[in-house]
Amino acid sequence: MARRIVICADDYGLAPGVSRAIRELALAGRLNATSVMTLFPDLEGEAEALLQVGEATDLGIGLHLTLTGGFAPLVAAPTGAGRLPGLRDLIVKAHLRRLDLAAVEDEIEAQFSAFSALFGRPPSHVDGHQHAHVLPGIRALVLRATRRHAPSAWLRDSSPSSGVGEGLDLKGKLIGLFSAGLRRDATAAGLTANTGFAGAYSFNDANAFQAVLARALARLPDGGAVMVHPGHVDAVLAARDPITGQREAEYQALAGSAFGKLLEKNEIVLR
Repeated sequence: MARRIVICADDYGLAPGVSRAIRELALAGRLNATSVMTLFPDLEGEAEALLQVGEATDLGIGLHLTLTGGFAPLVAAPTGAGRLPGLRDLIVKAHLRRLDLAAVEDEIEAQFSAFSALFGRPPSHVDGHQHAHVLPGIRALVLRATRRHAPSAWLRDSSPSSGVGEGLDLKGKLIGLFSAGLRRDATAAGLTANTGFAGAYSFNDANAFQAVLARALARLPDGGAVMVHPGHVDAVLAARDPITGQREAEYQALAGSAFGKLLEKNEIVLR
């Protein structure tokens, strides 16, 4: 029986090479969603190009809320340091209840507003860079903002589905743990979430992605989501993010004939 799943490429807007790779895969029918970072300058052209792809493919265009990574925030950093914190720092402060939640809310609002200004419509879905949207304190603010700005959007529940979490490193396991209850919370807020999740793995294992895809397509339930990070390496990406070569590897895997055969074999419909 056919299953409908989302294959969502994160980090659109991070660098020109990442954005171009995502558009190429969407046009090839290998993705059906992408999540956009709204922090960076000169995104108007990238947004227009993505809208054109969306019109041709019915691609879901969502908001990738970015609260980590060392980037300059649009309006306010959650730790008061002037730049967005690293993931570890955010996790610790979130669990110790030491985040400036007013600043977090201001930044979330600014990123929703930036998305609307770029695309002229609400996001189709909402998730978080490095899954920060699931953390204590932040989660409630994200749910509230989504309900206000994009009530038809679905939220990413990053809890790994049964049988697809093999190969997770400690960070991946912790994110799954922190995500517990998100789908329940989304439902309570009148929102929806994906029914299953896959795509987290150690980027240090260059050969892991093919196995991640195979397990995800074989085992995800209808309504599940697969997170991917394809990209073409360029100078902007190298300056902004430590994950470079693995993005090229993911692009090649998603563009290759073997992935197309996996979709057919597992009767996957990209919704």
